[in-house]
Amino acid sequence: MSNITALIADAAIFVILPWILWRILKRTIPIAVIPILVGIFLAVLHVPTQKIGIPSLYGNDIGWVAVLVLAFTAGLEMWQHPGQQQGADLPEPSVGRLLGGAVVALGAPFIIGSILVYEFFLPLHGWQASRAHGWIAATAIGLCIAVSALPVLIGIVRELPSDQRPIGQLALKLAVVDDAALWIGLALLQFAAKGSAALHGWTGLEFVAAALLGLLAFGGSLAARHLKNPPLWMIWCAVPVYLAAGSWASMQLGLHELIGAYFAGAVMPPPWVRRLPVEQVGTFALIWFAPMFFGHSGLHIDGDALTWPSVLASLMLVVISVVTKIGAVYVFPPASGLTRRQALGIGSLLQCKGLMEIVAATILHGQGMLSEFAFASLMVLAVISTTLTGPLFQLATPKPRRQPTPPLSENTAALRG
Repeated sequence: MSNITALIADAAIFVILPWILWRILKRTIPIAVIPILVGIFLAVLHVPTQKIGIPSLYGNDIGWVAVLVLAFTAGLEMWQHPGQQQGADLPEPSVGRLLGGAVVALGAPFIIGSILVYEFFLPLHGWQASRAHGWIAATAIGLCIAVSALPVLIGIVRELPSDQRPIGQLALKLAVVDDAALWIGLALLQFAAKGSAALHGWTGLEFVAAALLGLLAFGGSLAARHLKNPPLWMIWCAVPVYLAAGSWASMQLGLHELIGAYFAGAVMPPPWVRRLPVEQVGTFALIWFAPMFFGHSGLHIDGDALTWPSVLASLMLVVISVVTKIGAVYVFPPASGLTRRQALGIGSLLQCKGLMEIVAATILHGQGMLSEFAFASLMVLAVISTTLTGPLFQLATPKPRRQPTPPLSENTAALRG
């Protein structure tokens, strides 16, 4: 089958079908979740998608670029002027409070989850890792329990109504810090399990990457002060440069490319950002291109490992993950002055596991730090927690207050009549 034909089939299964289901379900489930569920369903049924070229070569590339665009546009919205977003009036968090909230939101589920796994899960049959000591296996699972899903969370925040978007943006700021900590934690776990052979020394490229990130931030700050109104074509030319440079730099530093894409969007000059159709671009990428990336991730899960015992263990892990994550944000909110329901809403978004847990668990499983049973349970945990994100958020957050409709003028009434 040709690459073009495979791409068409890929788009039909992971873009068109999820869109139809999303509309039928009246958007109650985030559209970023539905392709993952479709992919897992195909994997469990052992549908031979490879025979029709799925995942397709072009679909992989298009989906990956779309997710990078989602991360970039989320960064562009990070520092938007409050007057551009209607709805939730959130206090502006200080950097120290934000970092402290991120540490608590990640640290509490990690510590509590690791202890519970070590005491109650690892003694069970099939949970002990093949190439790691007990405490390393426990912390590996604890890290997966604590992580927040940056790519899927970006998609979920993109779908929020404008009055709830500020809550989602604050959750994204915490998720970026947590995601960076995830990759650092993965490196430390590999070092603990294998010794110094797991880490490599820096080369010249790492220093170039670090300098490039600093240059993007400095250049954005300088342009915001001295070049507020350049020609629109110049802004559009700067967009792919920022996106490519940020993604490459974070990848070179051993972090996820999505972190660099988000960072690049966040440091672009705000006066430039206000002249870009950020929301339209992000929504278009979310609905029509990114689902191929989400669907392929679900398709790569081993369907044979999804047994009833792993599902039951996953339900217990879901309870641990949701309670500790929401509880951590509730006890120490990322900004002073948040209402209880706003803190609960942020916690419900951050408990979303999505692709970050899938990626982390895949790496740890490949290194022998997760057993097959633990790996399968974490896959189910990722799906359940991601599916619960939307309902939990709507349950936790205060309902938006409807503005009274102004009376129609005589001319408007005549036109509608």
